[in-house]
Amino acid sequence: MSLPIAPPLQPQLALSRKQLPEGDGYCYEIKLDGFRCLAFVEGEELYLQSRNGRPLGRYFPELDFPDGRYVLDGEIVVRDAAGHEDFDALGQRIHPAKSRIERLAGETPAVYVAFDILAREDESLLALPFVERRAALEALLAGDGFDAAPVELMPTVASAAEAEVWLQGAEGAIAKEREAPYRPGERKGMVKVKRVRTIDAVVVGWRPGKAQGTVGALILGLYDGGELRVVGHCSGLTAKEKKRLVSFLKPYETGERGSGDPSRWSAGRDLEWIGLRPELVVEIDFDHVSAGRIRHGAKLRRWREDKDPRECTYEQLSV
Repeated sequence: MSLPIAPPLQPQLALSRKQLPEGDGYCYEIKLDGFRCLAFVEGEELYLQSRNGRPLGRYFPELDFPDGRYVLDGEIVVRDAAGHEDFDALGQRIHPAKSRIERLAGETPAVYVAFDILAREDESLLALPFVERRAALEALLAGDGFDAAPVELMPTVASAAEAEVWLQGAEGAIAKEREAPYRPGERKGMVKVKRVRTIDAVVVGWRPGKAQGTVGALILGLYDGGELRVVGHCSGLTAKEKKRLVSFLKPYETGERGSGDPSRWSAGRDLEWIGLRPELVVEIDFDHVSAGRIRHGAKLRRWREDKDPRECTYEQLSV
């Protein structure tokens, strides 16, 4: 390729914050649940690059970009029947078998959501303010061929108040400095705020920590009808709490223990576990659910001695 910007290129990254910055100096975007991807297009040639510099194109043959000479930054997503991002289905697309990739390309087609343009024709746009790059992106996607392509323009709003809806029902929100240039590999000019959710869950077991005589994680369950389903784990315990919990949990142990039971405890990983009677309840923070499980490790907020374990229902994950 003879583009003014060539792969591999590190994408600009965002700083994590607990609250969105406010003011006229920012614009706001929804935080998607997909694969970050840079798209390099020259004529009919397309190269898709992952966040860590690896090629993605073979996994998404349905992503066909209109001919031209441009470089985009965006996200590859797969949506379910309700229009929500389905990260589990997206993850299934990364597979070595060509036949499986082609089948899934038809069953769970991906789309590319563009939120920045880095080059156009022979011009690098990295030094331009974001608002000027955004205008150039809108002009490109309004051109020939994009109306039928699996390429979408990222929605944007002008105020933090308008973006708050994404902190309630989506993955979160991104705030971008309107006058910031594009800084590859740097966490500048962008802020991300993840949606944080809270539920009450039953402690159904625990996993030993790396240090002897400590608890590394609490295994969490929720009642789905009459069935207690394991939905994830809670880690991030303090050193003091890790030691205290060994004796605290001892009276609740069922005697059931083992290693590598993926259907109940480890989601495919070979991890030691100790079962507990479903009598203890914790309130935890987490930020995402995928395929009926908390995808990232939850954080312990407090113990709920006042909560009946039967009140910890699976419906909490859909709120």
